[in-house]
Amino acid sequence: MFAQQTETSSKTKDKSKDSAAKDNSKPSGELNAEQIVESVILIYGFPGGRQTLDQIRKTTNERGKTRITYPDGRSDLVNYQRFIIRGANLEKEKIRLDQEFPSVRYSLLHEDGKVFGLYNDQIFSPREDAVAAFIDQIYRSIEALLRYKEDESQITLAGREKMLGVDFYLIDLADKNGRKTRFYVSAKRFRVMMLEYESGDKKYQRKFYDYNYAQGTLVPFRTVLYVDGRITEETDIGTITFGQKVDESLFPKQP
Repeated sequence: MFAQQTETSSKTKDKSKDSAAKDNSKPSGELNAEQIVESVILIYGFPGGRQTLDQIRKTTNERGKTRITYPDGRSDLVNYQRFIIRGANLEKEKIRLDQEFPSVRYSLLHEDGKVFGLYNDQIFSPREDAVAAFIDQIYRSIEALLRYKEDESQITLAGREKMLGVDFYLIDLADKNGRKTRFYVSAKRFRVMMLEYESGDKKYQRKFYDYNYAQGTLVPFRTVLYVDGRITEETDIGTITFGQKVDESLFPKQP
């Protein structure tokens, strides 16, 4: 039931899924932005695309570890657990991120487009930089591309680019709040391999690795965040399950 699959037969099945989805999703001739992104959605939720993702990912329970590297070279290994109750769009998504640092444990929550913290069952206002990073995880993500229609975001094709021998479509997404993110989509497999954006005077890149299928939907099990070319976060998913009950009591209402 857990996502990570290591058997050879499982990987063969995953490849056949990917190939079948690609064959069915790639129209003939030159592709436009919508055709590319709809193909991506089909790949991540094969065979039904958007419908499959909505059906399977009603809830998410994810556990893993994040290595955070600070500007002075110090680093922390953080255990985390993420709970999600799917909403009609990302703004309506209920997300709780429990983080266990070496010296402290606290949670960040997203509900109705707002972010707040929880420490020892007490609600608090997180630091501005922590809020910004958490919001970027949500709204500058693969999920933001998969749900561009629900979020009423605008997508455009910025061209094609070859990097290290891999051909990419460059898809620019602008959401209703003016956030702009560029996605690098493999022209061969229609997977998002990287996204980038700017915030303040910094440039961010998030790269995705170790793709595998979790309950029939595609998930990158390793993510690396770069800030101005320097690695700041490395996240590895240990287990991820969809569709299990997530208790509403995990999401206390703000006073």
